Amino acid sequence: MSSDDRLIVALDVPNALQGLKLAEQIGDAVSFYKIGLGMLTGGGLALANELKDEHGKRIFLDMKLFDIGATVEAAVRGLAQFDLDFLTVHGDPHVVAAAKEGAAGSNLKILGVTILTSLDRADLDNCLIKDGEIKDLVQERAGRAFDAGADGVIASPQEAALIRALPESEGRLIVTPGVRPAGAALGDQKRVATPASAIKDGADHIVVGRPVWTADNPRGAAEAIVAELASL
Repeated sequence: MSSDDRLIVALDVPNALQGLKLAEQIGDAVSFYKIGLGMLTGGGLALANELKDEHGKRIFLDMKLFDIGATVEAAVRGLAQFDLDFLTVHGDPHVVAAAKEGAAGSNLKILGVTILTSLDRADLDNCLIKDGEIKDLVQERAGRAFDAGADGVIASPQEAALIRALPESEGRLIVTPGVRPAGAALGDQKRVATPASAIKDGADHIVVGRPVWTADNPRGAAEAIVAELASL
């Protein structure tokens, strides 16, 4: 079975050596990998470069950058030199605009994070986020990120259809973490859906981590998701 780059597998393991071993186990079943902040000090950038340059994989660098504009712009300019595919920043308009400046002249796609898929309304209350249903806040943040120039947004699959309904979403990417095959444990995710339902609702890419890398057969787990997507 060939890979499907709508599936992005999150290499949420402690270091680059374990990440490379996992990618080698999965082989050609997966063409797109996410490397997150947790691996940054464990050789994450080196792994990103090796997977892209030596194994032909696409790379999503999930850093969720947030700072003043000048700092974000400088950080993104530095990361853009590695010729990776996706980079996340917080979806606040000033952050997105600065990141786009930093990515200018490169092929790096800037994705704005709306609201983390591990959060629910009680979490937002604790963070002093304004009242309202999460789905409405996500849609609003997505629209503002698009207006600021984001190439796409990160949102739970439960909000994918609402975001896709925005006129501003035309030609933009929707990437959904919080995707769990039927019967898989939720882990730390609270707003989830299956791979097929996320794509049907408008997601361009789904991010799956634990259900693949904790499986006894990671390649088999990835192939099962690819098969589910192929059935659409």
